[in-house]
Amino acid sequence: MTALALVAASCASSDGDDDASSTDAPAASEAPDDTEASTETEAPEETEAPTESEAPDDAEEPTDTEAPTETEAPDDTEAPEDDDGSDTNWATVFPDLGPPSGEEMVIGLVNTEGVPGLDFPDIRNFINASADYLNQHGGVGDRPITVESCTANGSPEGSQACAQELTGKNVELVIIGLDVFPDYTTYEAAGTPLVGMLPLTPIDNTAPVRYLTGGNVTTNGTMAAVAVDHFGAETVGIVSADNVGANATLAGLEAALGIAGIEYTVVKGGDNETDAGYQGLMRQAADGDPDLLISLYADAGCIGTMRGRAALGIEIPVLTTAICADSEVIAEVGDDALGWNFAGIASEEEGLELDILREVLAPAMGGDPADVDPTALGLGGLGFITMMSVATYGNQLADTGGEVTGAGIYDFIGTAEGLTVWPGGPSDADIQCGAAPNYPAICAYTNPVSAYTDSGEVLTVPGLEKVDSIPYLP
Repeated sequence: MTALALVAASCASSDGDDDASSTDAPAASEAPDDTEASTETEAPEETEAPTESEAPDDAEEPTDTEAPTETEAPDDTEAPEDDDGSDTNWATVFPDLGPPSGEEMVIGLVNTEGVPGLDFPDIRNFINASADYLNQHGGVGDRPITVESCTANGSPEGSQACAQELTGKNVELVIIGLDVFPDYTTYEAAGTPLVGMLPLTPIDNTAPVRYLTGGNVTTNGTMAAVAVDHFGAETVGIVSADNVGANATLAGLEAALGIAGIEYTVVKGGDNETDAGYQGLMRQAADGDPDLLISLYADAGCIGTMRGRAALGIEIPVLTTAICADSEVIAEVGDDALGWNFAGIASEEEGLELDILREVLAPAMGGDPADVDPTALGLGGLGFITMMSVATYGNQLADTGGEVTGAGIYDFIGTAEGLTVWPGGPSDADIQCGAAPNYPAICAYTNPVSAYTDSGEVLTVPGLEKVDSIPYLP
């Protein structure tokens, strides 16, 4: 379950290399509005679950064959040791834990809703569903959770009002769901620690917050790493929509490709293109036979560029974001997706992690656990993973004998070794807060890369389970 997204529309522009050529796409008639491909805050496919979870070295894991007895458990925050002394699997211990018995922990949530292009109530709904589940299964380090939510409206004033409201309620920790203008000054003055889902702007990268994903920054670094180290690319053709958000994302990618020493050509099109228009984009990007193509399109643009490449018989491999691996996109294009690779998504296989996900989110989605589609969670999935990660860190902190508070968890995320983003499987990012000096707020720098295969599935590419973006970050 990899929690990464391309949030182009919310990102501020950054300087890219100026030596790349930029070619306008041929004019094409606009598609109807309901097929618009937008780079605004697109939800990644983050529900891909690995079959195993890698726990930190100092954790304890029960076997499948022996259930712990009540008398053996030291408290509700720990799963008991098995006879073989193996450590707890912190990602999957929750079903074995009873209701928490400690002091209530009040966690704040700031999230943007009700704004065109920035309406994400599922983030709040999924975090609340996670809190409800955790209040029956161990809480956060044996502390029950109350979530205080504040809805921002996509303006600096709205974000400031939420910061003042939440700090005024003396919350122990604030989770930043999706907030374009977090009021870091107010939180810092109140001493309120922050854990974030997704950095959106350059300001977020250096703010006093622990971001559990790297957003566009690490996605761009991953693309450069894959281009040079996996495909051996020396030249790249890029297709991208020509709008403020896409151009900001493109600038970051250009900077990363520049560090990798890759020459590139950019072909820009509209947010909407006809089939002929998308073919024109792909034809121009492939002109000169580059070693790799990169697409920054999303939604309908994914479908259009995939079909366009296939119709033209282009065999140059393509690298894009997890957005284009959406189950609806793949169902629409079928084998036209052959040759496409997706940064930020891992294979999904059944296991206890997916069982937990379905049980947690079924109430929020108004159905039975069996009806929950883990490939269709949108950005709400990031909220779920963030809350489950915070709970896991709280349980691990309690296991070390540390005091489980908002400040304690914040410090633990930044200093403890062996932490991962929940559930902690082979493709889930390791926590390395500030591993890149220019991005001290980012705590996860690796991404998996998957590809559409002849079997009709999107599967993780062997060797690309955790691609390190740090060498290519500007």
